[in-house]
Amino acid sequence: MDDKQWFAEQFAQHRQRLRAVAYRLLGSRTEVDDALQEAWLRTTRADPAAIINPAAWLTTLVGRVCIDMLRARQARREQLSATWEPLVSEYGDPEEASLHTDAVGIALLVVLDSLEPAERLAVVLHDMFGMPFDQVATVVGRTPAATRQLASRARRRLREHAPQPRAGLAAQRRVVDAFLAAARAGDFDALLALLDPDVVFRSDNGRRARLAPAVLTGGRAVAGRAADAGPRFARLCAPALVNGVAGVVARDRGGKPIAVVGFTVRGDRIATIDMILDPDKLMIDSVSVKPRHQFAPDTPDFGKPR
Repeated sequence: MDDKQWFAEQFAQHRQRLRAVAYRLLGSRTEVDDALQEAWLRTTRADPAAIINPAAWLTTLVGRVCIDMLRARQARREQLSATWEPLVSEYGDPEEASLHTDAVGIALLVVLDSLEPAERLAVVLHDMFGMPFDQVATVVGRTPAATRQLASRARRRLREHAPQPRAGLAAQRRVVDAFLAAARAGDFDALLALLDPDVVFRSDNGRRARLAPAVLTGGRAVAGRAADAGPRFARLCAPALVNGVAGVVARDRGGKPIAVVGFTVRGDRIATIDMILDPDKLMIDSVSVKPRHQFAPDTPDFGKPR
């Protein structure tokens, strides 16, 4: 077996893990593909005989490619909006969550996108993929002790600003469906009861004119916004999996996606709502959800595919 064939087999064997690493680091499916392609090209300069653990070696290689891309992204930050892209699929049985193996919740992506490249790599590679700090240190170019500090700082940010879902997918769906029904009815009190008192609503408008406030915080402010816009917006929505958790996709009358919304549900309340309105992230080929049926405003089982 020649070197190229050996590397091809190793890439194929570990591709799912490498994609997951790259997506958590970059948040963009387009950039994930670019990162894996660059990593593959770099294997041509490597000696297979010197590689003891192919999975760890390939993860390190992809990590190095990603940190180069993150640093290049940071250098032109003034020209960019948020860089992550949602992963969306049709919302059916809970088993469909398995299709989202590369996904992390939108709330987490938002915070990861705000970290320094070295912080992001340290917390992703160590906390999410179990890479030892001495190995992570070789990727970020720091000592193991300094790398631990990077991960600790990033971890605090994540705990503070990216609450993780505590409800299973079926429970998430019930809460989101109830929220959509209340929004469709403009029922402020019902909406307020479904929101965490410290709920955060974020809107990624991209290059479009501001269609929604960039950030709203607090149950009353978010419930008021949802009660005002919900009667028009909610009827355009179909249930979806958004980065592996309950969400919705809104489409215009022609079927074109106009928004993707992800929710973080903790217990029986919504902790974060992330609305993506940026048309650059709503391309047809990157939003594959197709509603199974249209919902009329008075449909009692809104959000439950038949």
